[in-house]
Amino acid sequence: MPQNLQETFKPVNKSVNVDALSKISLEIRRDIIKMLGIAGSGHPGGSLSCAEILTVLYFHAMRHDPKQPKWPDRDRLIFSKGHGCPALYSAMAIAGYFDRKGLLTLRQLGSPFQGHPDMRRLPGIEASTGSLGQGLSIGAGCALAARFDKKDFFTYVIMSDGELNEGQTWEAAAFASFRKLSNLVMILDYNKYQLSGATKDILDMEPVVDKWKAFGWRVKEADGHSIKEVADAVAWAKESKKEPSIIIAHTVKGKGVSFMENNNHFHGVAPTKDETARALKELGEKDTEIQRILGMIP
Repeated sequence: MPQNLQETFKPVNKSVNVDALSKISLEIRRDIIKMLGIAGSGHPGGSLSCAEILTVLYFHAMRHDPKQPKWPDRDRLIFSKGHGCPALYSAMAIAGYFDRKGLLTLRQLGSPFQGHPDMRRLPGIEASTGSLGQGLSIGAGCALAARFDKKDFFTYVIMSDGELNEGQTWEAAAFASFRKLSNLVMILDYNKYQLSGATKDILDMEPVVDKWKAFGWRVKEADGHSIKEVADAVAWAKESKKEPSIIIAHTVKGKGVSFMENNNHFHGVAPTKDETARALKELGEKDTEIQRILGMIP
C-alpha cells in the first residue's frame, strides 16, 4: 500500500498511479475475504467484482475528505448494490473514514458494519441501500440538489446489473436525461450474474448500450478491473455538458479468487474456514495474518 494514503484522494486532475491503486484494490479484496470468513455470512461475489471501481473513485477521482464526511462540496457516492458493502467498507476504512480494525466485526450484533450500509451508523455513507433498484433515484436527487444549490459536486452511483430488472431504475434514467443531469455518473458493475443465476437467463437486458443511449445517456464501456480504463472512463464522464453518463464496467463476479470467479454459489455464501485460508493465500496474504484470521473464525 502507498505510504501516504492522503496523497491518493486529493481532488483529481492528476495522472493515474496504476501501481499504487492496484495495491489498494488488492487490500480491499483481502479485507472482503477476512470480513466474510469471520462473519460466516455475506456476499463475496459482488463485493470482489467492484474493488477496482471503488479504488478509482475513493483514491483518484472523487473530491472528498474523510475528516469532514459532511463537507458540503464533496462528491457523493450512492452504493446502490448494498449487499456488496464489504468492498465499500474496506475502501472507506483505508481512506480514513473509520478504524480498519472494526471491519472484522461485520454482521456482528451491535456492529455498525451491517450487512447493508446504514448512513445512521457510519460516517461517509451517503444513503442506506440494499433495496435494489433505488440507488439511481437517490443519485438523481443528489445531482438535482447540486444544481439547485449551485454546487459543482458530482454524484456517482454504483449499481449491480440485476438492478436493471427494476422498473424504478428506468424511471430514474428517464428523469436524469430529461433534467440534463450532467453531474450524474452511473457505473454499472456488469458481472453478468445475480442472485438466481446468470442475468441473461433471468431477464436478459441486452443490448444494454443501446438501451441507455435510447434513454438519452452518454455511454462508455470499460474493463471494470483495469484501473486505467475505469479512471479514463470517469474522466470522460466528467466532461459531459448536458447528459448524464453511464460507464458499463465489464467485471468478473468473485474476481481475484480462482474458485469464486464466475461461480454464482458465492453470490451470497461466505467462504468456509478452509476456503478463507485458500482465498487469502491466493491474494498473497502473509501466513501469520492468515493464521490470525483463522483463529477468529468459530
